[in-house]
Amino acid sequence: MFIGGILLFAAAIAWATGLMMSPHGTSVADGPEHVRGVIVTFVQKSAIGTLLLCALSGWLLFPRVRPRKPRRDYALLALIGVMAASSLYQLFWLHSITN
Repeated sequence: MFIGGILLFAAAIAWATGLMMSPHGTSVADGPEHVRGVIVTFVQKSAIGTLLLCALSGWLLFPRVRPRKPRRDYALLALIGVMAASSLYQLFWLHSITN
């Protein structure tokens, strides 16, 4: 459970970093087009890393014996679901703008 919590925290950090670096929007200053490929690669790898960390932390945080009132489980599922869904959205969005 402890390692799963640490991995979920690491997934949240990777997710937030990738979300803050995401190049969403149309307002781009003139000149930094040469950096766009680097940012796209960073965001793609961050999204993939977030998905892997979410999967591993979810596997470690959910033991076989279930509690009677699974509020903690529902909160963890919601957090992992939001991070995974937004990471998948970033991957699909980056794929659509690069092609």
